Amino acid sequence: MLRVGLTGGIGSGKSAVARRLADLGAVVVDSDRIAREVVAPGSEGLAEVVAAFSDRVLAPDGSLDRAALGALVFTDEAARRRLEGITHPRVRARSADLVASAAPDAVVVNDVPLLVEVGLAPTYHLVVVVQTDVAVRLDRLARDRGMSRAEAQRRIAAQADDERRRAAADVLLTNDTTLDDLHAQVDALWRDRLRPYEENVRHRRAVRTRRVVLTEPDPTWPQQYARLAARIRHALAPADPRVDHIGSTAVPGLAAKDVIDIQLTVPSLADADALADRLADAGFPRFPGQWWDTPRPAGSGRWEKRLHGSADPGRPVHLHVRPADGPGWRYALLMRDHLRADPDQRAAYLVLKRDLAAVAPDAGAYATAKDPWFDEEHLRAEQWATQTGWRP
Repeated sequence: MLRVGLTGGIGSGKSAVARRLADLGAVVVDSDRIAREVVAPGSEGLAEVVAAFSDRVLAPDGSLDRAALGALVFTDEAARRRLEGITHPRVRARSADLVASAAPDAVVVNDVPLLVEVGLAPTYHLVVVVQTDVAVRLDRLARDRGMSRAEAQRRIAAQADDERRRAAADVLLTNDTTLDDLHAQVDALWRDRLRPYEENVRHRRAVRTRRVVLTEPDPTWPQQYARLAARIRHALAPADPRVDHIGSTAVPGLAAKDVIDIQLTVPSLADADALADRLADAGFPRFPGQWWDTPRPAGSGRWEKRLHGSADPGRPVHLHVRPADGPGWRYALLMRDHLRADPDQRAAYLVLKRDLAAVAPDAGAYATAKDPWFDEEHLRAEQWATQTGWRP
């Protein structure tokens, strides 16, 4: 099962995306609909809302007057938090029931308006954000919901801003033009990413990149790492292991293969093996076979590790699981920090990478061809560590 979080600001067109995904075969869990269910007439939720806000929030027929309640909470932060404390636990419980009843091969899309605000992003394999220009949203809210401009602006201001949503987004769908354009984006997402991702999670299959293609530095690599690390930590909770961004994408200004390298610290390889299923369930299956790092200096013994990848075809990952304080663990952090600190060696490494990518595009040959340079770089890095007092 693939768990997808879908969100977007009020008036962004998130519901149109949810409907299209449902048409394509997704199981959509609509938090707005569930939020109405948990405060339906006769429910415990409605009784608690009335106890908190008085019967001013009731319509003549005994149902919840959502407009009256909205007028109270969208201008009062404390009131909104009080309402969320009543409704959110009930919405989460009902959503969990619906997810549990879905088929094992389902793509389950949780349509959650406040996904970013309540910190749910790490609980999903993928987060999809629908982004729409504020002016367009204001026009839609006036046209489709009859809101005054002032009320629409208050509703928008009460939610996370576009920058916070973009930071949480693995996929950003832009909905500033036509419905046909939005549908085309959703169809491509379903075909090229969601369905293959679900199959990979179900079959414990990690995406492998075998050809070296260098891309220019991407300023969002650290942000992408942060989202991945949050998912890893969520999968391993309540433990709080050390997780580090390593490799070339962790060095600002360095061109690299578009693969995020992550180091997960464990007490031992036995502990790494015990975590394998939980990581796979979270979308990080283990690569088959035995894996180890090239020792520096040569002949110092094999540095064993466990290597996981990403089941997401849209975001290749190498997740190196290494024992704390082991030589491979230390080496990964030392190389990253030395290249960050030394612009001359960073420039030299970039020249080497470009030259080798041109003549040795196979990933295995590319890695082997870099060994002589790293043998020398290791000595330079150790000298730097001694001079600066560096510690991992």
